[in-house]
Amino acid sequence: MNYKNFETQAVRIATSSSDQREHSAPLYLSSSFVFDSAEQARQMFADEIEGNIYSRYANPNTSDLIEKVCAAEGTESGITTASGMAAMFGSMASLLRQGDHVLASRSLFGSTHQLLTRIFPKWGISHTYGDISDIDKWEELVQPNTKMLFIETPSNPGLEIIDLEYIAKFANAHNLVLVVDNCFATPYLQQPAKWGAHIVTHSATKFIDGQGRVLGGLILGKKELIDEVQFFMRHTGPSLSPFNAWVLAKSMETLAVRMDRHCENALKIAQYFEGNPEVEVVKYPFLASHPQFHLAKKQMKHGGGIITLTLKGGLSRAKKFIDQLQMISVTANLGDTRSIVTHPASTTHSKLSEEEREKVGILNGLVRLSVGLEHVDDIILDIERALDQSK
Repeated sequence: MNYKNFETQAVRIATSSSDQREHSAPLYLSSSFVFDSAEQARQMFADEIEGNIYSRYANPNTSDLIEKVCAAEGTESGITTASGMAAMFGSMASLLRQGDHVLASRSLFGSTHQLLTRIFPKWGISHTYGDISDIDKWEELVQPNTKMLFIETPSNPGLEIIDLEYIAKFANAHNLVLVVDNCFATPYLQQPAKWGAHIVTHSATKFIDGQGRVLGGLILGKKELIDEVQFFMRHTGPSLSPFNAWVLAKSMETLAVRMDRHCENALKIAQYFEGNPEVEVVKYPFLASHPQFHLAKKQMKHGGGIITLTLKGGLSRAKKFIDQLQMISVTANLGDTRSIVTHPASTTHSKLSEEEREKVGILNGLVRLSVGLEHVDDIILDIERALDQSK
């Protein structure tokens, strides 16, 4: 049955019940699957018929997750991975060859930056960064060997927004594979494939899990591209465990209601602290002061669960502020039910030079707040108290 709405799809798309008639998808904790005959085994390995072979290839739990997320994103096919970074790596490494060039937005997660600057150059794959503020100049950055365009929107942690409709047309005009990291928005708030993205990636560890329990990643997109990705990932082995896939598939069922609350809380907090004398800049996609506010409203359902605060006093003030928080957690994650604070310049993006960080707005006084599901008044109280005590 085809379901029209996101919430129904997320809840009702599921693996068929077994002869035990279970209402909730069971765990398939099996490394391999039994063939009815030698001929059936041959046919499955030859891709003549579909079926489970080995959990590194596929498993009913990973298939359940993929079916849910492909429906949510509006993509033809997909594959699960062991972590978000396995998804970022796999989406690029499987489709690139020695001598290829990647054009990427400068505003990227720190580990994705490491892939482009330290790992892929060993394989003869080069890159060029384009500034979101000068996206009209990206035409000049395309080289004869450019094969891929990789972007994040909203970006981590700068919350910069790229026009998906424009960038998809740009990629098609230059015959580039457009890969969009949709982690911050989730499939509920934004569907890049509907604007023309060829590949969509996720760290499912974040909002899709939503409770800080398991690692996971997703690569979704056009079938002919995912077939190439799948071959690469099956034979290099960064596969998602059945247990983690089961957790993430169940988490998809509550993604919409969770994101509604994350976004509601985040907007209230952003509005409350905008104009606070201790905060130089509050950045949130659905604040009218955001440079790409109208674009965010065009391509996102809500503004997401992430806010950045740039505090007066720079690095020293940011550290004091974090140390004074009593409820909000200090941990290297985001998208949890619990609110989390991070200082990107000294943690997630510390491998970038200070000049590189400044180019994407990661100043020493910037803190990233992943807004949780606590009562918004309690989150505001904790932030306000920490601002006051860190003066």
